[in-house]
Amino acid sequence: MLNITDKIKPFLLKVKNPSVYIGSEPGSIIKPDADLHFAFCFPDTYEIGMSHLGMKILYGLINSRENYACERVFAPAEDFENIMREQKIPLYGLETKRPLTEFDIIGFTLQYELSFTNILNMLDLAGIPVKSSQRGENFPLIIAGGPCACNPEPITDFIDLFVLGDGEEVTLELLDLFYKMKGTKKSDFLREAVKIQGIYVPGFYEIKYNTDKTIQSVNPKSPEIPKTVTKRIVKNLNSAYYPENFVVPFTEIVHDRAVEEVLRGCIRGCRFCQAGFIYRPYREKSIETITQQVRDLCSNTGYETVSLSSLSTSDYSEIEKLLAELNEYAEGSKTSISLPSMRIDRFSDEILAELMKIKKSGLTFAPEAGTQRLRDVINKNITADEIDRACITAFKAGYSGVKLYFMMGLPTETDDDIRGIAETAEHIIDLFYQNPDRKKGLTPMINVSVSTFVPKPFTPFEFVPQPDEDEIRRRQRLLLSLIRSKKKIKVRYNDYTVSRLEAVLARGDRRLCEVIYTAWINGAKFDSWDNYFKPSVWEKAFEENGVSPEFYANRERSYEEILPWDHLDYLIDKNFLIKENENAKNALTTPNCKEKCSNCGVIKKSGFCPVVGGANE
Repeated sequence: MLNITDKIKPFLLKVKNPSVYIGSEPGSIIKPDADLHFAFCFPDTYEIGMSHLGMKILYGLINSRENYACERVFAPAEDFENIMREQKIPLYGLETKRPLTEFDIIGFTLQYELSFTNILNMLDLAGIPVKSSQRGENFPLIIAGGPCACNPEPITDFIDLFVLGDGEEVTLELLDLFYKMKGTKKSDFLREAVKIQGIYVPGFYEIKYNTDKTIQSVNPKSPEIPKTVTKRIVKNLNSAYYPENFVVPFTEIVHDRAVEEVLRGCIRGCRFCQAGFIYRPYREKSIETITQQVRDLCSNTGYETVSLSSLSTSDYSEIEKLLAELNEYAEGSKTSISLPSMRIDRFSDEILAELMKIKKSGLTFAPEAGTQRLRDVINKNITADEIDRACITAFKAGYSGVKLYFMMGLPTETDDDIRGIAETAEHIIDLFYQNPDRKKGLTPMINVSVSTFVPKPFTPFEFVPQPDEDEIRRRQRLLLSLIRSKKKIKVRYNDYTVSRLEAVLARGDRRLCEVIYTAWINGAKFDSWDNYFKPSVWEKAFEENGVSPEFYANRERSYEEILPWDHLDYLIDKNFLIKENENAKNALTTPNCKEKCSNCGVIKKSGFCPVVGGANE
């Protein structure tokens, strides 16, 4: 058996961050003699992947089974990858240094479309053929889950099986079936696996296309295969598995803190936000559960900062009471409480006071659009007065600046909406100087971050085009020209070519598999990193495979068109998305779920929604 520890030792001091390749961190679980070995692969670097809550949950969950072992695997940085390839060191699990080829199941988490080429690169580093069709019975089963699994079609050539929805229950069901059938043919296992709700095996479906390249039909290849695959839901977060301990890295990571998930889903219905729809229904943990889990995590890891994680933590129904309870613990343990996802309309003196009891951290607000009309189009449901009140509250408390998130290229956006971004930032500068209690000599700083809109599946904007490059760049130049207080307002925006590729992959179909493969063969990897992204490589890959990126990114879809993900059911009714898209065209808002049920489909399809008591109202 290859001794990877001995193989890597001579080279560790030759790479930038050797500690990320050795394992054995506090909290890691080492089970070399388990009966089933699962490799949890994060297709990015250790520093990013170790910040991911989903990995922490599933790592602890699988290892909670006495005879199952879960090990962590990350994409190596280029310096270490070069050494691995030169020295013929295969990609391995951190816990036992077991090569990936010796695992039973390899699971990738799909957090971002631009990590797809890293999946291929990691498989290749492991000595595993990247295409499913080239892997025989001797290779591990390759599975994937996570938010991008809601449209997995662009990578179906490389993955044997996808897990849709919440993973806490379905993962163990899948592993139990695998353990029971261990030694049988992979195809026999897959035919049994599709009987589990939430399991999608793309090889069991046939895709036909029209002459205009749209999809004609998606059909199972045999009668026993379900026509649609429905995602899984964990109904009770209080009883769901949550780890009492995290692996604590030797090195600093992106989010180096304890993380407590306080709720799952979102009530808001922002029309651009995929997560707000695919994670429905909205579910909260109790204050008692949250406080106990925070205590356990801080006690076991030694972390002195706890981040309250969710899509919109300030929507927690008793947020002020929760923060007060946590601060009682935090004050005695010198722990800092972080509330990263703050809704402008939920920001108050009471919340700010609780947050500042331990440690004052930066404030970030997300108006998303510069005018009320466009905020109504995207169903943001916040007003200019609420933006003003949030900033005034922050300035009175001693803050001298805030960070503002906006999007550019939203449906129906005009130059007046771009002008509104600049006017909003300038107005906030004025609000700072209107604060009579401000410290003399203190200068305001407003950081404006502007991302390019990317239409995503399972949102009301899944039908709309992304503006082309020339138009986005024109709007970016317009915004910069409108900023007057250039020393007090800093504007940052992302590269359009990255956003366009994201839009292509987000709404792509199986014809993109060869594009991704070609791009990877020609050097594409770490595509979300500015210093690695190679637009010319992707353009060549599209051209070589006769695929138009504009077809996927810049084309409007009709409501009748069969979309690549229509055979996957995330409980959101397509007619609801159509209605919401029409409301957007007319700048009509939809109330949030706590105000009124909008009949999104969750109740009809699952019979479960805590917000409306499990029944439609």
